[in-house]
Amino acid sequence: MTNTQSTETLLSTLLRITEDRIVPLTSAGVSSGSKVFGAAILARSNLSPVTVSTNNERVSPLLHGEINCIQEFFASPAEGRPATKDCIFFSTHEPCSLCLSGITWAGFNEFYYLFTYEDSRDLFSIPYDIDILEQVFRVPGPSDTTETLAQRPLYNRRNKFFTAKSLADLLEGLPSDDDRKRWANEIARVKDMYKSLDATYQTGKMAGTESASVWK
Repeated sequence: MTNTQSTETLLSTLLRITEDRIVPLTSAGVSSGSKVFGAAILARSNLSPVTVSTNNERVSPLLHGEINCIQEFFASPAEGRPATKDCIFFSTHEPCSLCLSGITWAGFNEFYYLFTYEDSRDLFSIPYDIDILEQVFRVPGPSDTTETLAQRPLYNRRNKFFTAKSLADLLEGLPSDDDRKRWANEIARVKDMYKSLDATYQTGKMAGTESASVWK
């Protein structure tokens, strides 16, 4: 996605799928104990959605939105299913360590996300993505201090397996301030749709709604 038109088309498509497909699925999910994470797999050729899914931690703590989406993708008939290298992966929230591994092992080499780890922690009171990456994977070097370790990225967003970008990152490829402002407003509008979903999730969490997840 390098030229202006394709960047705008990608933004438009991902935001539309979030609003029209992922939010309704997630609304039903959070009402019964799952978290506010969803995902979609799109054919790279025309950006048509192949699989759209949401978190299903009511059943298993491993069924994050991304993992559930990957499972459903591979459960579909192989005939006519595009190869993962010919797909784009989208996650509503920056994928955790589990989902980063799932995306990698499945062979998706390009993914985008709407909310960052910091958003998950600060807006949704779900800090575990950052906690796990810091506590399990961020190994200090001999010369590291607390300050230098904290400055180190949590993972490589561009590596031999995949390239990862937030939707906000895509704004940098637009040609004018007006375009960037217009699409930033659209991103903010769709993000706002998650506020009511999070309120439902937090209410259920406080009430002890059943979920298989240890970390709520």
